[in-house]
Amino acid sequence: MGYLGSVAAALLFTIATAQAQQAAAKPTRLALIPTSTTIEALRGASAPIGWVDFCGRYAGECDVETLPAQNMTLDRKGWTLLNAVNSAVNKDIEPITDEEHWNVVERWDYPTDGKGDCEDFVLEKRRRLIAAGAPRQALLISVVRDRKGDGHAVLLVKTDRGDYVLDNQDERILPWSETGYGFVKRQTQENPNRWVSLGEPKPGVVAVGKPR
Repeated sequence: MGYLGSVAAALLFTIATAQAQQAAAKPTRLALIPTSTTIEALRGASAPIGWVDFCGRYAGECDVETLPAQNMTLDRKGWTLLNAVNSAVNKDIEPITDEEHWNVVERWDYPTDGKGDCEDFVLEKRRRLIAAGAPRQALLISVVRDRKGDGHAVLLVKTDRGDYVLDNQDERILPWSETGYGFVKRQTQENPNRWVSLGEPKPGVVAVGKPR
């Protein structure tokens, strides 16, 4: 089976798992979704070099039309889907640095060989969620500083209940304010090639992949 077939099979399994979990869930399940808020965007920011390079190799992924902002509806089905995709990708991918993987400091790519760093986890989660029907405008690649102050990347999901984080360092999906991270910048909802600052300083290279 080729990589695309493997991705399709993984996506079908993820969706089936999410649907099964949803069917078994009780109406009180929504009460388990933690309350979140919306992180404020401050001003325009430059796109990370990793994203620019990724777009040079995957032009079809980046040459997209500008769309109105749209949040994901975080009902029981949506919450189950987010958890299923986050868990599946975290289990499917082996963490490895870009230097070990590609002999370069920074490279964003789909983890076609089952290996990748934080940005690659994010790209794969974003792809699977879009394929499952989640709105592209709600799935924002975000650059953060982790609890040690190191550069890191997560998927910020904008919902009608606030902003939540999908992270390869945590099986839980947390409100952005409970991650302990400093949020540097993210994609805009309207166009993934436009980025906005979230308030953190950005000295040096940010979001250099580490095996985390």
